[in-house]
Amino acid sequence: MTPWEGIDEFVSVAELGQFSAAAQRLGISSSHVSRQVARLEDRLQTRLLYRSTRKVSLTEAGVTFLAHCQRLIDARDEAMQAVTDLGGSPKGLLRVTCAVAYGEDFIMPLLNDFMQQHPQLKIEMTLTNQMLDLLHGSYDLAIRLGRLQDSSMIATRLAPRRMYLCAAPSYLQRHGAPHSLSELPRHNCLLGSSDTWHFQKGGKETPIRVQGNWQCNSGKAVLEAALRGFGLCQLPDYYVREHLHRGTLRALLSQHEPPHTGVWALYPQQRHLSPKVRQVVALLKEGLARRSEYQPME
Repeated sequence: MTPWEGIDEFVSVAELGQFSAAAQRLGISSSHVSRQVARLEDRLQTRLLYRSTRKVSLTEAGVTFLAHCQRLIDARDEAMQAVTDLGGSPKGLLRVTCAVAYGEDFIMPLLNDFMQQHPQLKIEMTLTNQMLDLLHGSYDLAIRLGRLQDSSMIATRLAPRRMYLCAAPSYLQRHGAPHSLSELPRHNCLLGSSDTWHFQKGGKETPIRVQGNWQCNSGKAVLEAALRGFGLCQLPDYYVREHLHRGTLRALLSQHEPPHTGVWALYPQQRHLSPKVRQVVALLKEGLARRSEYQPME
């Protein structure tokens, strides 16, 4: 007799409410299920189930024991799956969500490469700037930008994210460059989804409300307006690095650049990651590192 004997039978009866249904689930006879549960109760020296001709219900001890047994079975199954998956190829459905612009330009090309390598995989991508609930939406993975707020998820940093305050030379020729944070209210600021920009002053992060005559909740649109000399902008590195390198934008107030954040792969807490999630996270990290936007500027 092993310590596991009777546990699967007990859990099945408790979850289904019938010995016959438990027997069908486990592929054994009802009499065998009944004997195993009875032997388990004898070993524990307590009753776990109330039995009647019509239904089975849990005793107080049974409720407590069921919760522990369900966790044990989950852990056992995950351990066995972890070993099985060591050399496994990604397959099945992979559901991912990401912000629209970053997903289109950076993530989808890499996911297409991943799917080409693993034809048994099916990918479903939701591009939205809303923060979707991974658990309720049954998503395997979310790509999030900037600061993370959901501490109930596991996060892997895929790439750095550095914010730049910048403007086109044509704007600076007309209005001059700000030399301190206090000069920002004198300038036309191109607003994205927020009118608060973040900087660093005296070793502390400093939010500053800015204003201007232009606003759009699209990073690409903000970049286009900045290149045309409409005003100052604060955008992540992947929008502006090439333009800073070419000189079509100039970085400003670099001494007050806010703390670097990141591009993150976010997924629900699990003791064991499926091959499709584990391998796609590794591919995204390697693929983003090769992008020119993340290379050191000369």
